[in-house]
Amino acid sequence: MKYVETVQVFISGILAYISAKLGFLFPMLLLLMAMMIVDYVTGMMASKAEAADHPEDPAYGWNSKKGVKGIIKKVGYLCVIAVAMVMDYVIINVAGAMGYDMPVTAVFGRMVTIWYLLNEMLSVIENARRMGAPVPEWLAKYIAVLKHKVDQAGEREEKG
Repeated sequence: MKYVETVQVFISGILAYISAKLGFLFPMLLLLMAMMIVDYVTGMMASKAEAADHPEDPAYGWNSKKGVKGIIKKVGYLCVIAVAMVMDYVIINVAGAMGYDMPVTAVFGRMVTIWYLLNEMLSVIENARRMGAPVPEWLAKYIAVLKHKVDQAGEREEKG
């Protein structure tokens, strides 16, 4: 087996293991990471478009400080998701130790991941508007409604 094939098999094995452990959460995390990249790229493009529209104003245009802050914010998202996943793990294990059978394996991790995914989707739409692309208003409203429903579900979980 060639070196490249060995690396591919190794990476495939790791991804299969992670997918088996995370279940439904794994594709949601992959979608979130893809949307984070799309958001970052569209944000840079929107800044360039605004700079072209306002060449005299230094407030417009791509700024490396804003870019770094955006990346740091996205790392923060992943940290919050990790905390939610740890909460799920702790709750499930404590419930198991107390003799309760949990019907689901992840509640908080899923909700937080989906909430951030919807947030990224809204940001991409906002960036597209900044680039001058027409965006169906109903699409942004529908995503915002879904995000609100996730918030409400979290509040119901909190009240228990």
